[in-house]
Amino acid sequence: MKIKAQSAGLRLDKAISDNSEVSRTQANDLIKADAVLVNGQVKKAKYKVLENDIVSFDIPEPEVLSYEAENIPLDIVYEDDDVAVINKPQGMVVHPSAGHQTGTLVNALMYHMTNLSSINGVIRPGIVHRIDKDTSGLLMVAKNDQAHEFLAAQLKDHTSKRRYLAIIHGNLLNDRGVIEAPIGRNAKDRKKQAVIAGGKPALTHFEVLERFGDFTLVSLTLETGRTHQIRVHMAYIGHPVAGDPLYGPKNALKPNNGQFLHAQMLGFEHPRTHQWLAFEQDPPKLFQTTLEKLRED
Repeated sequence: MKIKAQSAGLRLDKAISDNSEVSRTQANDLIKADAVLVNGQVKKAKYKVLENDIVSFDIPEPEVLSYEAENIPLDIVYEDDDVAVINKPQGMVVHPSAGHQTGTLVNALMYHMTNLSSINGVIRPGIVHRIDKDTSGLLMVAKNDQAHEFLAAQLKDHTSKRRYLAIIHGNLLNDRGVIEAPIGRNAKDRKKQAVIAGGKPALTHFEVLERFGDFTLVSLTLETGRTHQIRVHMAYIGHPVAGDPLYGPKNALKPNNGQFLHAQMLGFEHPRTHQWLAFEQDPPKLFQTTLEKLRED
């Protein structure tokens, strides 16, 4: 593209986003990959474009995501014709995405179950809600679209119940409380969320179960389901989840292979029978052995 007079003086990334369908973030990624040329030469994002500069770049084809069935063992806590409840292991991604095309919960579900809802598309069949890769525990799966809509409505109306167990940094002084703080994308780091003005409402209840001096075991109940909600809220009040690679101190509680956060309880109304179903699952072995060590110290 040729830079017009009205764009002269803009940073290269801004000039690209203003004069094409490429976002500024995408423009920066292309520039960092040396995929943008100005008059045939590689330039940095801070380069101030000049009138009549010729800016050229190629947008790579989007990565095709895999959603093939894979014979991966699953801990299926409950299953009928409409719903399933899975105890997801720590380290497993819920659905395929760039960088995680295989080995996901969806790949495993497609092998173990013949019917899954289609509302969230081919990449996320059956997925009503997610938990983070490094969070273990319970999540519900819809096996048809009617069940999916019913379960999703409960999440939206906050009538389903989700309780988590977490080891957090520090000695949380209040025995129980509520964190009400809006959450949105971190403006400085797109991989992170943050408490920000204008973010989506987010409400987390906490209750202290045990204190270990430098760490505290807490039970957390969600009323909303924002991305990274517990992790963001606990970091916001100065008590990040132990082992959290994004929001907490690194390697502060060893050994760890992700945050000490476990979706312990899940309750919801069955979409067909309207019976209330509730499930509890103990945290994984590493979580339990870490607790035992903290109790001994």
